[in-house]
Amino acid sequence: MRQVKIELWVGSFMLVGICSVLIMIFRVADVTRLGSGDVYILKAEFNNIGSLKIHAPVKVAGVAIGRVKSIDLNIESMLPVVSMEINVKYSQFSDTSSVQILTSGLIGEQYIGLFPGFMSGGEKMLSDGDFIEDTKAALVLEDLIGQIFYSVK
Repeated sequence: MRQVKIELWVGSFMLVGICSVLIMIFRVADVTRLGSGDVYILKAEFNNIGSLKIHAPVKVAGVAIGRVKSIDLNIESMLPVVSMEINVKYSQFSDTSSVQILTSGLIGEQYIGLFPGFMSGGEKMLSDGDFIEDTKAALVLEDLIGQIFYSVK
């Protein structure tokens, strides 16, 4: 009987440990939703995407409104095209909006910052599949360090 109690305690401890590890994995991976939800796609072409990854967040003023769906290469211009899934409840962006690849922290993970354009009445709203024309490429730390070293003579 005593052996059975010990085995039950060890088994329950292992189960709690496995659940804790799974929860930690989902927190670190920043998994907030398992389903697809209602989203629309916006695209942007950048000169350099740095180390931007698929599933990186798309944020407006620090609030996550979507994720990077895919990163492809435009064969004609040889520039990367980033497709972003944006939640439909955030569909109020004008065609004067801009995007920039930003870094959280000094050497942290990269994400896309979306900056809403000013609405004076003449702009049209971005819809599914539209391109955002105003883009700013990622700052690559190695390039900046190289520029500093080569400029000092």
